Amino acid sequence: MNRILIVGSGDVALRALPWLTRRFRVYALVRHAESAAALRAAGAVPLVGDLDDRRSLMRLAGVADAVLHFAPPPASGEGDPRTKRLLAALGSGKSLPHGVIYISTTGVYGDCGGARVDETRPCNAQTARGRRRVDAERRLRAFCRRSRVRVALLRAPGIYAADRLPLDRLQRGDPVLRADEDVHTNHIHADDLARIACLALFRAPAARAYNASDDSGMKMGDYFDAVADAFALPRPPRLSRAEIATRLSPLTLSFMGESRRLDNRRLKRELRLRLRYPTVADGLRAAAR
Repeated sequence: MNRILIVGSGDVALRALPWLTRRFRVYALVRHAESAAALRAAGAVPLVGDLDDRRSLMRLAGVADAVLHFAPPPASGEGDPRTKRLLAALGSGKSLPHGVIYISTTGVYGDCGGARVDETRPCNAQTARGRRRVDAERRLRAFCRRSRVRVALLRAPGIYAADRLPLDRLQRGDPVLRADEDVHTNHIHADDLARIACLALFRAPAARAYNASDDSGMKMGDYFDAVADAFALPRPPRLSRAEIATRLSPLTLSFMGESRRLDNRRLKRELRLRLRYPTVADGLRAAAR
């Protein structure tokens, strides 16, 4: 494996690049040439293309031995045409990549009523956002079966880092659910997610899904309290579900409608992962420093 293609060159990709560029020739898909400077400075070779424009993707055929697919689906609709176009482009050349690593979401499970969830639980997405990810996963699994390309699905929960914390929301005084109505939530530090994606390139078997989560077990309100305490901000007010519905956007409310506790044992056992930030408390201590 000598060449890596990154699709979705955002924050997690930039965190993975220092490790990748020391070992491989790395290409990164970008929509506009003017946005390529940061990637070039990080050691990647920018390729201009748009997942919403099928013709712009034809140059991707045969360009890489493995693909890190970090791009999200569109913001609307029930499916993911972006993944469909990407796979069509990758499959149109004489040589196929050996592997595709995809960052999905734990939203594919839907609401689990606070139950502990491992990767054998069937997908039951209850939002359009989750169903778009289920569609992407199905397309990738079909690509794996059809083309014998090794595909790994990394189901990520809430991604955080020092520069990815809800400080603005705390400063606004946005409420969270009171304890008796609160939902279980899960997290992963962006640095650890980047490492998981790199490990999966080598250690994930074909058509395998992983809960890409840390070891934390906490409710959503407790997470906001922990961030507030770490940065000396007021803890958010606690309201009932009925009261909070008049204060927050439908998108924010949708995250408060699903509760699950992720089991990450497969991640640590098969990818032999040692988390740099095993819990949110570890990540917040580092961020506060």
